[in-house]
Amino acid sequence: MKRIVALALALGVPALAVGQDAAPQLQEDPRAARFKDVERGVFVGFEVGYLGLLETPTADREKFPLAGADGGRASGLPMVGLVVGADLGKRLSAAIFLQGGNLTASDNYGAFDLYAGGLDLKLALLGFRDRNEWERFYVYVHARGGVARTYPEGLFGTDEVIAAGGPGIEYYTQLRHFSIALGVDAVYATKASALGFAVYPTLRYTF
Repeated sequence: MKRIVALALALGVPALAVGQDAAPQLQEDPRAARFKDVERGVFVGFEVGYLGLLETPTADREKFPLAGADGGRASGLPMVGLVVGADLGKRLSAAIFLQGGNLTASDNYGAFDLYAGGLDLKLALLGFRDRNEWERFYVYVHARGGVARTYPEGLFGTDEVIAAGGPGIEYYTQLRHFSIALGVDAVYATKASALGFAVYPTLRYTF
């Protein structure tokens, strides 16, 4: 009888050990983050804002004699833009932009359409963390440049080169893929030698 008990114990102890090894693992902490709170990668953004020019020289005075030498200040609202690009790390991004709108100067000068496209580079200088230690709020500077075309041809010009840049702020919302931004730019039309400024909010979606 003692031999039978000893044999049963010898066989049962390893089985108990195997049973202990096979015990289910503890469940993950439900409070642990399963996704990135701030997405980085390829993005698309939409801009709707204001563009103003401090002067509007007349490119072809023979074609537009009533416009005079200059139509004075011109304003355009809304100016609509599309930005498609990618994050190159946490602080730098590069994108292609397209924008367009209608600007109105003096009564004699009239209005003209402006459509532009080119390259945009953005660098975040400062980042601020939320209570969960995610950087969501940024202060950035950016610069963009490209070619533009204006209509009617010969009024403000026809083919133009546009350069712009300035500071802005951006907030990455808790909807993960979305961020909102507000930028203020100095704008320069090189051929017309016209200086202006732009203010535009941006809604961005990162895939």
